[in-house]
Amino acid sequence: MDRLYIFDTTLRDGEQVPGCQLNTVEKIQVAKALEQLGVDVIEAGFPVSSPGDFNSVIEISKAVTWPVICALTRAVERDIDVAFEALKYAKHKRIHTGIGTSDEHIQFKFNSTRERILEQAVEATKYAKRYVDDVEFYCEDAGRTDNAYLAQVVEAVIKAGATVVNIPDTTGYCLPQEYHDKIKYLIEHVDGIDRAIISTHCHNDLGMATANSLNGVMAGARQVEVTINGIGERAGNTSLEEIAMILKCHKGLGIETNINTTKIYPTSRMVSSLMNMPVQPNKAIVGRNAFAHSSGIHQDGVLKNVHTYEIMDPKDVGIDDNSIVLTARSGRAALKYRLHVNGVELEEEKLDKIYEKFLQLADQKKEVTDADVLMLAGADMAEQHAVRLDFLQVTTGKGVRSVASIGLDISGQKFEAAASGNGPVDAAIKALKKIIMKQMTLKEFTIQAISKGSDDVGKVHMQVEYDGSLYYGFGANTDIVTASVEAYIDCINKFKKDE
Repeated sequence: MDRLYIFDTTLRDGEQVPGCQLNTVEKIQVAKALEQLGVDVIEAGFPVSSPGDFNSVIEISKAVTWPVICALTRAVERDIDVAFEALKYAKHKRIHTGIGTSDEHIQFKFNSTRERILEQAVEATKYAKRYVDDVEFYCEDAGRTDNAYLAQVVEAVIKAGATVVNIPDTTGYCLPQEYHDKIKYLIEHVDGIDRAIISTHCHNDLGMATANSLNGVMAGARQVEVTINGIGERAGNTSLEEIAMILKCHKGLGIETNINTTKIYPTSRMVSSLMNMPVQPNKAIVGRNAFAHSSGIHQDGVLKNVHTYEIMDPKDVGIDDNSIVLTARSGRAALKYRLHVNGVELEEEKLDKIYEKFLQLADQKKEVTDADVLMLAGADMAEQHAVRLDFLQVTTGKGVRSVASIGLDISGQKFEAAASGNGPVDAAIKALKKIIMKQMTLKEFTIQAISKGSDDVGKVHMQVEYDGSLYYGFGANTDIVTASVEAYIDCINKFKKDE
């Protein structure tokens, strides 16, 4: 079997999604899950971009053992200096540097020439090589770069010491055959190509990220850059779970990874919960409906033989079909088990707090779902906020003006206000603004049901503009008005933290 290396960039490219930023503790949790999943390389961040990213790379380096820890840089000496400093505790270090190589980037982004870009590429690679043996070079927008010039850059950086060369389809533009031919061209035309690993990094703007990555592998690439659930800039990146399961299902390709596929589903749920980014129900491998059959013909076939309509065993991706149903009569052990199945491990003290909230939720619902449990596991962070919701009472209905009364706890002080509005959410937010008295503008408001029942927990995502900056908030509750207010308060806590 041929070995394919899995480079996970959930904590760098994936975390660039608006509203999905993680704190250092959460990043460590994801990094440890990625280590258990079996990824070979963890791109931990872009250290020069912020003190938070710098600190996260340091702490992730301390927390994990065997994967390579990678730090992203531009082809700038200061970036590389800072990256090396952030990697000082990593057992296995990699600096990932690079520059745009397409004519669009050279002309409009850098106002430069092909010759100067080539010089910068070599200089950056040599500079990074002074610090670490393992240097990866990325040719940004390689998907739209002329193949002959791309081969020139790749050959030059390999001679300068690059051990991995990344060929990103940064804009998701390439067709699968086109990307295959690009990788094949490099393998056939670059002198010394055998001294480096060729890597794919494909975006999903046209829905072809996985197809392009797989075609790159078929042409000879032996590293793929992926994210959990396919999250990432714009339409996202290649999904780790899709590449891993394609190769597991198609053993005839003769390519294997180090991924423990039974860890895929719990890792997917954990990332979704921590980033407040729901997985679409029809998402391949990890979506809620990925192994669901509603058609009578399909159900009949599956009942006769599961292989009629399923090419994967759900257990192969970590979907536990042990139907321990959570209700108001469930104990701590059942709650702890469902959290464990979903990739969340908690200390007893924290479990006790979540169990109390679980019982309150279970009294409102017939059945508590895994999504509900993950929401509860992440909701306790609100208790540490400066602004907290004390109470909310809303009167609404057809033919009457909606009125809301609200109580807030702001750093231990109690405040109350009331307001009317065009609907219950509008009334509640107007009452909230009477207390906060800041000039805030609601830019985006999204409601999503976690499952399907009328007693379901609703998730609300909000984007609020304050003082020229955008803040993203999240709330979840069986009452959608309360969830909306909690999401707005989440935004307020984030800009208060910045003040």
